[in-house]
Amino acid sequence: MPGLNLTRDEAAQRAEILNVESYNVTLDLTKGAEVFGSTTVVKFSAQAGATTFIDAVTESVHSVTLNGTELDPAEVSDGIRIQLPNLAAKNELIVVADARYMNTGEGLHRFVDPVDGEVYLYTQFEVPDSRRMFAVFEQPDLKASFTFHVTAPSHWDVVSNSPTPVPVETDGGEDGGGRSVWEFAPTPRLSSYVTALIAGPYQSIRSEVTSSDGRVIPLGVFARKSLMQYLDADNIFELTRQGFEFFEAQFGCPYPFEKYDQLFVPEFNAGAMENAGAVTILEGYIFRGKVAGAQIERRAITVLHELAHMWFGDLVTMRWWNDLWLNESFAEYMSHLAAVENTAFDRAWTTFASVEKSWAYRQDQLPTTHPIFAEINNLEDVEVNFDGITYAKGASVLRQLVAWVGPEQFMSGVRAYFAKHAWKNTELADLMVELEAASGRDLDVWGKLWLETAGVNTLAPEVDVDADGTITAFSILQSAIDEQPTLRPHRLAVGFYNLSEQGKLERTHREELDVEGPRTEVPTLAGLARPDLILLNDDDLAYAKVRLDAHSLATAKAHLKDFAASLPRTLVWGSAWDAARDGETPARGYVDLILANIAEETDSSVILVQLRQLATTLTYYVAAEHKQNATIASADKLWDLASEVEAGSDAQLQFVKSYAQLSRSGDQLDRIQALLDGTDTLEGLTVDQDMRWELLTALVAGGRQGQERIDQELARDNTSTGQNAAAQAKAAIPTAGAKAAAWDSIVVKGELSNALQASAVAGFMRVPDTSLLEPYAEKYFEAVPGIVKERTHALAQQIVVGLYPAQLTTQATVDRTDEFLANLPEESAALRRMMLENRDAVARALRARAADVDVDADA
Repeated sequence: MPGLNLTRDEAAQRAEILNVESYNVTLDLTKGAEVFGSTTVVKFSAQAGATTFIDAVTESVHSVTLNGTELDPAEVSDGIRIQLPNLAAKNELIVVADARYMNTGEGLHRFVDPVDGEVYLYTQFEVPDSRRMFAVFEQPDLKASFTFHVTAPSHWDVVSNSPTPVPVETDGGEDGGGRSVWEFAPTPRLSSYVTALIAGPYQSIRSEVTSSDGRVIPLGVFARKSLMQYLDADNIFELTRQGFEFFEAQFGCPYPFEKYDQLFVPEFNAGAMENAGAVTILEGYIFRGKVAGAQIERRAITVLHELAHMWFGDLVTMRWWNDLWLNESFAEYMSHLAAVENTAFDRAWTTFASVEKSWAYRQDQLPTTHPIFAEINNLEDVEVNFDGITYAKGASVLRQLVAWVGPEQFMSGVRAYFAKHAWKNTELADLMVELEAASGRDLDVWGKLWLETAGVNTLAPEVDVDADGTITAFSILQSAIDEQPTLRPHRLAVGFYNLSEQGKLERTHREELDVEGPRTEVPTLAGLARPDLILLNDDDLAYAKVRLDAHSLATAKAHLKDFAASLPRTLVWGSAWDAARDGETPARGYVDLILANIAEETDSSVILVQLRQLATTLTYYVAAEHKQNATIASADKLWDLASEVEAGSDAQLQFVKSYAQLSRSGDQLDRIQALLDGTDTLEGLTVDQDMRWELLTALVAGGRQGQERIDQELARDNTSTGQNAAAQAKAAIPTAGAKAAAWDSIVVKGELSNALQASAVAGFMRVPDTSLLEPYAEKYFEAVPGIVKERTHALAQQIVVGLYPAQLTTQATVDRTDEFLANLPEESAALRRMMLENRDAVARALRARAADVDVDADA
């Protein structure tokens, strides 16, 4: 749509012209299910005589008044922007409009709870969607104070960035119900993307925390009425208090806002959003039944991540979206640091290595990889750069930066940064100046090599040993691929591990050093006895792929489960995964490695990641002729493990879920049916409602159950979670008719909400026989250009990525993608990027399959 894609040049020009003082926004949420009333009064100064525009994605504009003069809405508004001619030095703009509720998780999202029919609203404004609720100069460097006045049904709760006032009841609305008005106090100066409105009959639990400056900060945790029985508010409050204590001490700055609410909202696209004082969180983090510890830890990291943003992101905000990486990476790094140092989740760096770094390495090896500091020319660039580079690689490189300058020096620089730039906008250079001053290190070259180039290096040891097993020479070799040839400086540790008398691999020596160039000699290790295992990047300080020498690799294969600590074991897991993905080792060898060691893994997040990677390996990397047998054998082994591990343990729960996902044989489906019906049990396993859906979906995908049983289960669980699960199960029915119906619903009609569409896409792609997907390969390529053009980014991305025919895993898929890309217009940058990444996944799978053909899996 013309004008929807704001460019950096436009934003810079507007910032030169304007200084925004305040927004006074009046919203009427009682006008029905489609639109709401939005009146915005903006006060701003400008260069006299200049012309600019304000962003306003509207259903209709009723009036535009600039400095007392009525402008013709038909002439100045196109439904996306409103042109503002002949500005004065001091200006007041009044825009009266109607805006549309969204069901995509963007703008002002509207959701109806199937349990009780109640309406729930919430906003999601990052990147460019505050303009979907009110008229606004939509760019982060035009901060202002925001005052919201909200008319809504009287039985609702209304939450925004400022403390919630006592509502004043007014006359009835269009539906005849009572209405009230909430008059919020003005906010501090904020960027518009961190303003928020959450409205509906949300229920809350209240508490408080004392800030470092002595203020008592009210805390609130909110959820829908139908989910309150599952809400673990005490856990959220405990984490929040621990986060307050840690961040205020580290940042040398009290919490900057008046209150801190955390609101679990339905159909959220992300994990959470850092709205100032009113954080919105994925409702999936309210657990209806037993979940893996990995999910509980992920929720904790999310809570801490968003709290860190109150300082880094909200108090001090990036000038433009090219520093989005720094905003997200800082919060991601600090959330893990806080978890390790001030909560019960003291193994969060293991999770970081397993989850975040794995994501980063995967993203950084795609043909679409980009420098951490990416050129962001417009808003479309921002949307496609919410990726593993922005979050995970950036956070990994920040961890390396901390090692490079020193932890104390890093935090000293951060404290100076907050003190100097509170309530302002900054760029990366502003932080680097403070870190250089605190550490005495020149970060110019470091920054260019790490932040302005793409790709991941590989580090490998070169070890010379004499006949007695004594190391005579030790070097670290650094390499890079031809397409991304940069070699970088690394601060890392080398760990020596030996088997103890108790049979545990324990660290017996650690050497920390700087690594630069293609070869770094480590003379301090000469003269030491060669250990059972040498681990480069011990403690995971550096961002690099690591390879093991032959002697260490043999030890790792035989004793992976015997590491005394979780982090080094996870680094070896990661090295094995890299080798399998890169086609260096046979995929079935990696499958065997997982199944032989996973039962001894003590970290829930590592188990979760390894089981996901097991499924990926079996689906894509195992040679086609071995795939079915390998999958059935893997599922059988997982059931054996579930029966052998501690009853009721985290591992048992995860093994059963993975078993359900991989089950293919008649015996396996019989067992799942018996578990669902209760005619068979597994000691310690509770088949709660969420587990029932997983078991039923496995049976549906396997052809054992159909729509009738799905309907019965939905009647038992007619909640939003149940509706999403039913949508996935329905789309997983393995018949041509069911797939056609799902395709029509997702692609042709396009009426599903973001959450229901995601579920349907997942179900559509869950097939025991990929021939069911073959008729849709060409339909996919025909449909996606229109999908990207007509739908919002969130919905389009679900389809373009989720329905790509990757499971066919053929050269024909690669060739058809190449043909599609060759005919794609240059302006289709977002679609081009998604398709290149789709293609890379299939090309990688073909290489991995070639490495797995006619190779003994034990090799």
